[in-house]
Amino acid sequence: MSALSWIGSLWLAMAVVLGPIYGYVAYKIGYRWILISAVICNTLALMMASISHEIWQLMLTQGFLAGFGASLAWFPCISAPQQYFSKRRGMAVGIAISGSGFGGLVMSNIVEAINKTLGIRWSLRVVGFINLVLISFAACVVRPLNPPPPCKFSQSLNLKPFRNVQFCLLFAVQFIGNFAFNVPSSYLPSYASYLQLDTWIGSNLSAILSGLMIVGKIGSGAVSDYIGRANMCTICVSMTGVMCLALWLPATNAAAIWAFAATFGLFGGGYMVMIPAVLVQCVGIEDVEASNGLLFFAWFFGGLFGSPICAALIGNDVDNPKYSDAIIFGGVLMVFAGCLCWAVRVLRAGWNPFIKA
Repeated sequence: MSALSWIGSLWLAMAVVLGPIYGYVAYKIGYRWILISAVICNTLALMMASISHEIWQLMLTQGFLAGFGASLAWFPCISAPQQYFSKRRGMAVGIAISGSGFGGLVMSNIVEAINKTLGIRWSLRVVGFINLVLISFAACVVRPLNPPPPCKFSQSLNLKPFRNVQFCLLFAVQFIGNFAFNVPSSYLPSYASYLQLDTWIGSNLSAILSGLMIVGKIGSGAVSDYIGRANMCTICVSMTGVMCLALWLPATNAAAIWAFAATFGLFGGGYMVMIPAVLVQCVGIEDVEASNGLLFFAWFFGGLFGSPICAALIGNDVDNPKYSDAIIFGGVLMVFAGCLCWAVRVLRAGWNPFIKA
């Protein structure tokens, strides 16, 4: 478990590695060429992974190269909807990010079907071709509202957003939250197997999580436009951690697992949407490129070390894995991140929880 977890962790880390210099890259080559580079990296990575025979080869292809390709695709596609909308920004960002939920819902079933018929190598190749088509479409249509501001290479690492206290708190939320957020998606299926539940449950939990995250992303974005994005952000981040501790920790049967998967999907989807939606309110549209890059780069260390830490907490004892340690680890961190979101909300609108913020 520990060795294989590093492949996914490396992908998660590389998926945000472009962040600190994203503003400079966007100015120098533009959204179109960033996304064309994403097409090449993602497709090549999966094709090379399909002919790999060793774990270190998968780390380089499916981990390093595919993760870097995801970074090239992620930042333009998350920055653009933030710029085009103001009144309905929460819903716009939610719809944009919900694409990852649709992908997780559909791709898990596609990959499983291809694995059974053609084998894992061809499943990687098919996913590579799907990436080729979909990211090519993004390269044709995704554009910024205004050209990125001029930026010299010496200014490529723009730390100006850290002068903003609210941004610093959001950065801390992202830094802490990513150590915890991927724990359920990584280990909930194996936890179901540990409980000796029906194999259908374990194989479909990831798809269910992804499907409900679609609802959570779009729904939380829409609701936030009415009750306030900072308010919704606090609710979603806090409840993501509470659900881990209240539902997953004591879960011993299929009903409890399904209940947790449903609630985590709803609130977890909201967490992914509300942080970037609140970001623009905190830093202003003029600093959105640099702020987005730095904010999502905060995921780097959690993405790289989060899953291996949880794998170490669970241990290698097949008969007695300590899932409770990993669940408490993730739940407590997310609750603390929710407290930081509340601090952002207080800075924006005071202590009255009924004021839109």
